[in-house]
Amino acid sequence: MQYTGSQYIGEFVDGRMEGEAEYILPTETRYVGYMKDGMFHGEGTLYFPNGSRYDAIWEKGLAVQGTYTFSDGLQYDAKNWHYCDGYDRRFYTEICHGLKPTGISQLSNMDPPRKIPPGYYDCGDGFYNPKTRVVRDYTNHFLRNAGMFILTPCGTCFLFSHPHTGLCMCVHTHALDEKENFADKRQKLMS
Repeated sequence: MQYTGSQYIGEFVDGRMEGEAEYILPTETRYVGYMKDGMFHGEGTLYFPNGSRYDAIWEKGLAVQGTYTFSDGLQYDAKNWHYCDGYDRRFYTEICHGLKPTGISQLSNMDPPRKIPPGYYDCGDGFYNPKTRVVRDYTNHFLRNAGMFILTPCGTCFLFSHPHTGLCMCVHTHALDEKENFADKRQKLMS
């Protein structure tokens, strides 16, 4: 555990994790259920930091049957999945609570929507600050530095080459010719 950053709370048999247990990964994902020979085995649930969960039957560490439930209560059904398909484009909260009146559009499943600080972008797990190139979670804790391939402030272009670390003032290409691929475009931009 000390090498992986994980935490185990449960029983041991012959030095192996076995029986009812809770296993906490470094990502704060938690498994609560049964273990056998150091693996998830039997009934158990993975609880994810975003509030979603995966209830499953496990055999030797592999999920053989399970149900994924999103943080808002929507359950994924592989055979009869009709959420946000070509026939019904409503958000799950609109399905549960009805549509808004004309002129008051709902732009995300979250109602009321999350307030994005001016000049920032919502990445799905936090806010991206293009000036510092840092992503922080919604409670303002550091998540990660942005890599070399990020969206530009216009939200449509990728930075193929970024020789400097400050605010980008480069000229960006907005579309690829159908005959060019990304490697060719990157080579042209770098030359």
